[in-house]
Amino acid sequence: MGSVASIVLVAAIVFAVASSSGEGQRAQDFEFSIFQGIEEVGFRDGNLARLEGKPMVLNFGAGLCPSCRAEMPQFQVFYEEFEDQIQLVGIDIGVFTGLGSRNDADALLRELGVAYPAGWGEDGGGPRKFGVTAMPTTVFISFDGTIVEKSVGAIDAMFLARASQELLAAEAAVANGMGHGG
Repeated sequence: MGSVASIVLVAAIVFAVASSSGEGQRAQDFEFSIFQGIEEVGFRDGNLARLEGKPMVLNFGAGLCPSCRAEMPQFQVFYEEFEDQIQLVGIDIGVFTGLGSRNDADALLRELGVAYPAGWGEDGGGPRKFGVTAMPTTVFISFDGTIVEKSVGAIDAMFLARASQELLAAEAAVANGMGHGG
């Protein structure tokens, strides 16, 4: 019976990891503070639900995370191209991971010339609710708050463009009465 129990345990772990992406589920709300882009998002202290109505790319990272640093210039280019169509928000979680402080996050944005909205959570609620297990983690959320895709690790410009086009295509399909499922 030991081998059967082991198989069941492995299957449960695989299922938990596979289902932790949240794809197809409603994005869980969490509170955060914006320190850059307050005018664009419309608040300094608020929550994710206040941003519904526009497709969103939510990027969890940290000021001292090398992979996060590497992808930020691509997110800035993306922001400049798609800011009227897709809301981009960076959430610094360095304080919860030991990879920086709020000052480190702010310094990194200034150093790289990053201008998209960025903030932090007051607790670890956001990372927990989105199953952030590594940084960076990027979540693509439809206009109605449904998680379309989640990516763990640094993403490149091609991935970002493809996932964003899928977000916009899903929004267009709903606007044309086709719904999510086709």
